[in-house]
Amino acid sequence: MQRAGVESSSVRWVGYDLDEHVLEVGFVGGGVYHYLDVPPEVALALLEADSIGRHLNTEIKPVYEGRPVPRAS
Repeated sequence: MQRAGVESSSVRWVGYDLDEHVLEVGFVGGGVYHYLDVPPEVALALLEADSIGRHLNTEIKPVYEGRPVPRAS
């Protein structure tokens, strides 16, 4: 999965797995979440949004299942 850094006060980077349709979001606070069954066009819209954090909160989180990624020990 390739990750791209983004300009956001809450999101550090975004990645997308085209085969699995998993959107991966790395937050400024250090947490990482996978959002499941996200279509490619929805992931692209997130990257193109004027406010990535607002778009994530209004268009991704309410619609797609999010799972925290455990930190490696």
